[in-house]
Amino acid sequence: MTAKRRFGRVRRLPSGRYQARYLGPDGIDRPAQQTFGTKREAEVWLTLKEGEMRRGDWLDPSAGAVPFAKYAADWLGQGQFSPKTAQLYELLLRLHLTPTFGELTIAEIRQEDVRIWRAEQLRNGPMQDRPFGPVTVAKAYRLLRAILNTAVRDKRIRANPCQIKGADRESSPERPVLSVAEVYRLAEAIGPRYRALILLATFGNLRWGEIAGLRRKNLDLASRTVRVIETVYELDRLVRGKPKSEASLRKVVLPELVIPELVRHLERFAGQGPDGLVFVGVKGGQLRRSNFSKPWARALARAELPAATHFHDLRHTGNTLSAEAGASLAELMNRMGHSSARAAMVYLHARDERDQQLAANLDRMARRELRRSGIKAAATQSGTQRARRAGKRPEKGSGEHARKGR
Repeated sequence: MTAKRRFGRVRRLPSGRYQARYLGPDGIDRPAQQTFGTKREAEVWLTLKEGEMRRGDWLDPSAGAVPFAKYAADWLGQGQFSPKTAQLYELLLRLHLTPTFGELTIAEIRQEDVRIWRAEQLRNGPMQDRPFGPVTVAKAYRLLRAILNTAVRDKRIRANPCQIKGADRESSPERPVLSVAEVYRLAEAIGPRYRALILLATFGNLRWGEIAGLRRKNLDLASRTVRVIETVYELDRLVRGKPKSEASLRKVVLPELVIPELVRHLERFAGQGPDGLVFVGVKGGQLRRSNFSKPWARALARAELPAATHFHDLRHTGNTLSAEAGASLAELMNRMGHSSARAAMVYLHARDERDQQLAANLDRMARRELRRSGIKAAATQSGTQRARRAGKRPEKGSGEHARKGR
């Protein structure tokens, strides 16, 4: 007589295959989602399932049966996003994710499905009616991964199928950095109304929405500080709200040279009272990108700057100048309003490269002075000379060989 199993049951079906059933931790009697060719295979499956329950790794097989479109919509509705981020996610879902994954259950999405989707997006994006490129695909991939990460935490799926190394990285073209002289040339070209705006965006490291939402009460010229606690989002309408993250709520100390410009601006152009907007349009209304684009384009032409220069390049320039001025990682993150060190490290890396360039310039200046004074530079031998003195063969690409190849 066959001994009764301690966990689960196995029975032979009329087809000759075997079915396994077990009582789940939720008290529901559940069959395996597949049948087995032998009784032994069914018993092994039950043993593994019992192990999952003992370890606390058991997943309700029906938990992952929700369609991706519904789960993603619920995820978006339950999150706390800025209006601009919510609009971006809705767009990415509608145009890039739901057409492929919408009708699949979240449990049905496999790594292979994600790889195929990404490859098709990268290949077909430039040929669409509304073309898109790798940056958009990276954003969509990150959104898909975030939604399915939540599904893992909810114990609806066991693992996230988004496992493509590097697929989340955006490789946008390097944006230009303006010189201080170019910033002032642009400020002069744009005219008195927006002159201080150009300088504050640069030396205060502010985003467009933070500039447009800035009020008098948050600009303290006596202490040379600006408090960033409000921003304006431009969707189908203007929406006032808090900046996009906690890190974006910050206080930025301004350099002394922009304070007189701001004093003059407040006297002539800003809204009245503590809640008055610092920067307004010609008719006193809320600033909008669409209304600012024409004076911006004219100013670029007058200042003889590239027409492709973006307003955000002023913030990029300010971040670069802050790094070159010696800001630490934490200080730069605070000025930028970033919670992640990744973006700030880009500017610190640029500062390191600038340090190398400055050292090279100093080296050339010192060598010229030594030659003029007739002093032999015994202590400034090349890598090749040092290697010869040590009886070693110089490494390829070092010393004189490297300088000759420049």
